[in-house]
Amino acid sequence: MIELEGEHYVDGQEASFLLGVKLSTLYTYVSRGVLKSYKQGIKRQRLYKLRDVKALLQLRPSGDGATNMNTSKQEPPPDELPPASDWVPNV
Repeated sequence: MIELEGEHYVDGQEASFLLGVKLSTLYTYVSRGVLKSYKQGIKRQRLYKLRDVKALLQLRPSGDGATNMNTSKQEPPPDELPPASDWVPNV
């Protein structure tokens, strides 16, 4: 870990380890704008803010079945659909 001007940074190896992804996936995150990288020195080493990496760990895609979903509403079994008048307009 590197500290610059009070901000903690990690290199690519550390960031990929923390995220549990390969380096190529980490580079894909950067190219798609999911994570920002910062160039350090003339060696072209890329650094990642530790707080950004940790924030990325907190994100989850919607509809992933997370436990915070309201499960009190009971869905009908797959073989029993509600009447068409409930979900099709003008029937």
